[in-house]
Amino acid sequence: MKIHEYQARDLFKKYGIPVPDGIVCHSVEEAEALVPDDNQLRVVKAQVHVGGRGKAGGVKLAKNKAEAVENAIRILGMDIKGYKVEKVLIANAVDIDKEFYIGLINDRNTRSVTLMASAEGGVEIEEVAKDSPEKIIKMSIDPVAGLMDWQAREVAFRLFSDINHVRAAVDIFKKLYKLYQDTDSTLAEINPLVITTQNEIKAIDGKMNFDDNAIYRQPDILAMRDVTEDEQKEIDANEKGLSYIKLDGTIGCMVNGAGLAMATMDMIKLYGGEPANFLDIGGSSNPQKVVDAMNILLGDKNVKAVMINIFGGITRCDDVARGLISALEQIKTKIPIVVRLSGTNAKEGLELLKATGLPTVSTMSEAALKAIELSKK
Repeated sequence: MKIHEYQARDLFKKYGIPVPDGIVCHSVEEAEALVPDDNQLRVVKAQVHVGGRGKAGGVKLAKNKAEAVENAIRILGMDIKGYKVEKVLIANAVDIDKEFYIGLINDRNTRSVTLMASAEGGVEIEEVAKDSPEKIIKMSIDPVAGLMDWQAREVAFRLFSDINHVRAAVDIFKKLYKLYQDTDSTLAEINPLVITTQNEIKAIDGKMNFDDNAIYRQPDILAMRDVTEDEQKEIDANEKGLSYIKLDGTIGCMVNGAGLAMATMDMIKLYGGEPANFLDIGGSSNPQKVVDAMNILLGDKNVKAVMINIFGGITRCDDVARGLISALEQIKTKIPIVVRLSGTNAKEGLELLKATGLPTVSTMSEAALKAIELSKK
């Protein structure tokens, strides 16, 4: 689960991490009513669950209230990478001297939380990792002992030369780690953490993600959820026993088993196609799950063809076939569908599908090639 920048900043403030004051506005009228009429330099920032806001024109400086309202007019309603801007953060700007990156992530390689830091703040950390990995400091944190003082000091001394900055940074690292642990986070970033020209350290931008498997014990965090249409589909799919993730391609995929789903998407890309989703119906033989899965796939306006790839182990191919037939009786669609059934009761499943006229194939590569061909027609 993701939250917006303004919500992350609110959590930072609650835990004593210094952030500039700001207000959230859902409309131009709110901006006109809430922004003080003074000459305070402010920054107006689109609040969407996607990066690259600045490059898209979703971050603008304002010298006074009139400019802040004008920028709110420009940004509200914008489309940034498919996300409509429905709220803006109007925050006090600061005079920045230096920028740094601070982040906490779950590191599967070390089986621990890792504190990452870099003097290359204010840019995407992925770019730094790709171009200059030596500029990223990493410190693994023992899950029992937590972030030790000496670890926080070591990272801080590698970033800052002024002892006052070191002390302030250590305090921020410790508070960020406590917030991370308390809220079952999977990611907590401050980018950038800045030194101002007044020699203060402040968190200017924040990002936090949370463990969906632990969200049931975080009611305050769950209340912050602001789901997009695609995220709502993922939530609804999960409630129906399906694992679904929306992607940007044109070929809808329905598969049983996460490994086979990944292999199916790889096969589609190998032959020049783009998967529209990850959708795993799991090991159940319940035909209703197939109906639910088809409703999700065919409800995606970007899907031009559907590839169904089932390897029957626990899942029975004849039950999948019955679910597919039932779905097509309920959903009238012209989107082409190609089916590959293999394993338990595959022969019976293919026999049931004969009357539907759906293309059936024997191998995964054939299914991918056929789906790509059909998607272009």
